[in-house]
Amino acid sequence: MEEGQPQTGKLTVVLDGYSYLECPRWHDGRLWVSDFYTDQVVATGGRDGTEVVAEVPGQPSGLGFLPDGRALIVSMRDHRVLVREKTGELAEHADLSGAVSGMLNDMVVDERGRAFVGNFGFDLMGGAALRYTTLTRVDPDGTVTTVAEDLGFPNGMVILPGGVLVVAETFAGRLTAFDIGPDGELNNRRVWAQFGPTPDTEDVGEAVERLEVGPDGICADADGAIWVADALHSRVIRVAEGGAILDEIPTGTGVFACMLGGDDGRTLFLCAAPSFPEHERRPVREAQLLAVRVEVPHAGLP
Repeated sequence: MEEGQPQTGKLTVVLDGYSYLECPRWHDGRLWVSDFYTDQVVATGGRDGTEVVAEVPGQPSGLGFLPDGRALIVSMRDHRVLVREKTGELAEHADLSGAVSGMLNDMVVDERGRAFVGNFGFDLMGGAALRYTTLTRVDPDGTVTTVAEDLGFPNGMVILPGGVLVVAETFAGRLTAFDIGPDGELNNRRVWAQFGPTPDTEDVGEAVERLEVGPDGICADADGAIWVADALHSRVIRVAEGGAILDEIPTGTGVFACMLGGDDGRTLFLCAAPSFPEHERRPVREAQLLAVRVEVPHAGLP
C-alpha cells in the first residue's frame, strides 16, 4: 500500500461508507476486514481497489487464515465458523451453537490452524444483564472445545511469539494471558494488563461509565507491546505487559479494532465509527478504515 501511505502520527482514511468495520487482518499484501451490517468481508490493497471476498448472511466478525491460506470467517448470529475455499465458496468449518451462550465475536488462528473464538455471553444489543462467558477452541478438523471460562466479554485476541494467547476482556477492563499448550489447551491464566478496577455490576451502562479502558480489538508489535482499541474513549493505546500505557493516538471518533500491516508492518489500521450500538450503525454508512504510521512493526498473530 505504498501509494498514499499515511504519515507517521497522522491519521488518513483508507475506506469509508461502511456500516461497522471490525476484525482487520493483514494477509498477502491486503487488509481484510468484516463489515457487520452489510454482511460482507472486504479486502483492500490500496491502489488495487477493494474486493468483496465473502458474503456472510449470519454477520461476519472474526477472521483468520489456515496454514494452507484458506480464510476462516466467524458467522456471528448462527454460531458458526466458515471456511472460504480457494474457489471463493464458503463451507461450514465448525458449529459452536452447543458450546456458547451468545453471538460469536472475534477470533485468532494459530500457526497450526487452531482457532480461538470468543462470544458475547449475553444479548448485548437487546439490553440483557452482563454475563461472563467462555472461550472456545476449534481444531483444524472442526472439533469444538471450551478452553476457558469466566471471561468478561472476550473480544480481540493476539498470540505473542512464544505461544502466549492474550485476550481483551472488554467489560472487565483488562487483558488476560494464557500459555497455549501442545494440544491447544490454555494454561497459567494471569492478568497481562489491568486498566483500573473491574466494574462490579451486571448493568452494561454502569459498566461502560466505570471502565477506564474498554479494550476491544488488539494487535501486537515486535517490542512485545500490544495496541489496544479503546472502544469507549475514541483512542488507541500502546500497552506494555503490566499495564503501562506507552503511547496514545486519539481518533476523534469511536475506534473498535486495530491491526498492524503494510509492507513493513508499520501501518496501524483502525476500524472507526461514531458509536457501536446496532440500531445506530445498521441504517447508516458512517464507518471508516483509518491508518497511521507507527515506529515498531507487527509481530505475532494475527
